[in-house]
Amino acid sequence: MKVRNQTTNKVNVITLGCSKNIVDSEVLMGQLVANDFDVTHEAEKSDANIVIINTCGFIDNAKQESIDTILRYAEEKEAGRLDKLYVTGCLSQRYKDELEVEIPQVDAYFGTLELPQMLKVLNADYKHELIGERLITTPRHYAYFKIAEGCNRPCSFCAIPLMRGKHVDRKIEDLVKEAKRLASMGTKELILIAQDLTYYGLEAYGERKLADLLRNLSDVNGIDWIRLQYAYPSQFPLDALDVMAERENICKYLDMPLQHGSDAMLKSMRRGITKRRTIELVDTIRQRVPGIALRTTLISGHPGETEQDFQEMYDFVEQTRFERLGIFTYSHEENTHSHTLVDDVPAELKQERADAIMELQQGISMELNEARVGQTYKVLFDRKESGHFVGRTEFDSPEVDNEVLVPVERDTFVRLGDFANVKITAATDFDLYGLLVK
Repeated sequence: MKVRNQTTNKVNVITLGCSKNIVDSEVLMGQLVANDFDVTHEAEKSDANIVIINTCGFIDNAKQESIDTILRYAEEKEAGRLDKLYVTGCLSQRYKDELEVEIPQVDAYFGTLELPQMLKVLNADYKHELIGERLITTPRHYAYFKIAEGCNRPCSFCAIPLMRGKHVDRKIEDLVKEAKRLASMGTKELILIAQDLTYYGLEAYGERKLADLLRNLSDVNGIDWIRLQYAYPSQFPLDALDVMAERENICKYLDMPLQHGSDAMLKSMRRGITKRRTIELVDTIRQRVPGIALRTTLISGHPGETEQDFQEMYDFVEQTRFERLGIFTYSHEENTHSHTLVDDVPAELKQERADAIMELQQGISMELNEARVGQTYKVLFDRKESGHFVGRTEFDSPEVDNEVLVPVERDTFVRLGDFANVKITAATDFDLYGLLVK
């Protein structure tokens, strides 16, 4: 086996999975840089002698992607093109014992909360003074902003608590400090994430504090947009809606996974809410924050889902007309309550039902987008692509929602990361087209 001659430690960090993993990788990279490591993120061609893979273990497809990635770099190590290979994140947390046996080429596996231990193995110090600091991997003008770790919810289908532990809040003063630092680096948009934003405050303060946190973050100079992702509908803190309505720099946008529209399924999923109360909550949100864009995600094919249950979910989507919607097919996850049930909906039927929901949503999205034609919106530009600036309105989150495409012209006066007013001239089901308004 060829042995590489390496004089410096170069690390390539590979991130798989959700935005929470992105933040974890950014924190890891910040610690490595502070320890004088040369760090890259997801470099296609890298001369790194160390690779760290931050894995996802959420559902079957994500787990397979993580395993395939580990195997690819294990081959690189066996071929002598890599000195050290480490694995961290949710898959490693959940299946460490099995992975150590099945893929022994990995030098060490770490769980989701074992950053200090990983750094020690790398002969690096965990620098407590860097808490809240990280190396941003997204475009500089927006950053994911994790306000809490873990989850206390009892959802029957979800393995997140097994991988991330109980809900733990970050203190408001620490979050404000981090927001100010990000703003000083050019970040204009904070995308608030947690497994459950609406639980925020109960662990650290004994009461829900999302509204207070929003007020404090809204006061940070330089932050133009604050966006909320991953809210939970049961016991939703309605005072947060008042802050959203009052503060111009809090986007009229809420990502609130609802998972189903049938009472039988909501009960089986242990969601702690009924369809009627869900509809009332959606109505309340829209009344108190006029013009808000609601994103939700659903699950098709949960154990016991009948044709009637599916029809109720279909009717719920048709009547509620969410601005943004995604749907997963149910994944039978071991050690969850749903795993004790029979996975009785065939895979083909799960997919058929998911496809039917997305076809319905496609029509809804088309109608809602067409209604925006002729209107002018503030747009934040993320990238250039095929002769267009590609950006988003306040109603859209990166990667998962609508994008606004504006032709790049010789005298264009905007740059990436800039805001500009755009008049919408055309629409498709999931994209808007427009022209800059000077």
